[in-house]
Amino acid sequence: MIHLSGLGVAMITPFNKNGAVDYPALQRNTEHLINSDVDFLVVLGTTAETPTLSIDEQRSVLDFIIELNNKRLPVVVGLASHNTSAICKRIEEFDFNGVDAVLSASPNYNKPSQKGIFEHFNRVADASPKPIVLYNVPSRTGSNMTASTTIELANHENIIAIKEASGDLSQVDEILRLRPEGFQVFSGDDGLTLAMIASGADGVISVIGNALPKRFGSMVNQALFGQFIEAREMHHKLSPIIEAIFEEGNPTGIKSVMDTIGLCSDSVRLPLVPATKQLRDKLYSCLADLDVEIA
Repeated sequence: MIHLSGLGVAMITPFNKNGAVDYPALQRNTEHLINSDVDFLVVLGTTAETPTLSIDEQRSVLDFIIELNNKRLPVVVGLASHNTSAICKRIEEFDFNGVDAVLSASPNYNKPSQKGIFEHFNRVADASPKPIVLYNVPSRTGSNMTASTTIELANHENIIAIKEASGDLSQVDEILRLRPEGFQVFSGDDGLTLAMIASGADGVISVIGNALPKRFGSMVNQALFGQFIEAREMHHKLSPIIEAIFEEGNPTGIKSVMDTIGLCSDSVRLPLVPATKQLRDKLYSCLADLDVEIA
């Protein structure tokens, strides 16, 4: 069973100005992460704009990253649906070569009860040949997975972790207090990473890590090693840009940052739109304050 910890990055999918997947930029981004303080890669999550990628595009992006990675870092793939039978069938037919774990979000739109969420993830975990990382993100799914549901699911032998993005630190504390041995908890909010690690979390699955993996990774590692004075200093330095990148949606903000530093264009697919000039200027100012080299 794989053990994940530290900085995981929810990778963006770069597009060119015509809206096609930009594979040269994807190569730059992947190498940028592998050669920085990143501990594992998360591919085809929400930050990747996966709902706008065709199944063929999803497979192509994943295979491209797996080949570039060449087993240097663990790879987690996002596989989720609000149709339980459909996602189980997809998992059963999925080629997991080069993949180490699955990140699966709680069902969106349906707004299931806690019993429904529990049964959904039990079916997903039973169907998957790879371990499952749960993903609780009520702001996107429309329903919260409670701490008690998470703890109940954590006892499934094929469920190893949760990406917790409820924003509720009391809920996070309850999970950390009651989790079974070996079950890992990752922050799903960049801005809450330091607080969650201080409470005992194992790391983060990050958005800002796409652009600033060394800076954010140093904060994560310092916190994990108990160097909270140093980690707090970096946390405060990064807080303005972390807050700003989500002002107009994700990955709109992070793609604007990556465009500014020369990693990829800021192109997104509808229904997302590129950052406004006001946000771009704010992000530029944040980067200047951090002494980040501008392309």
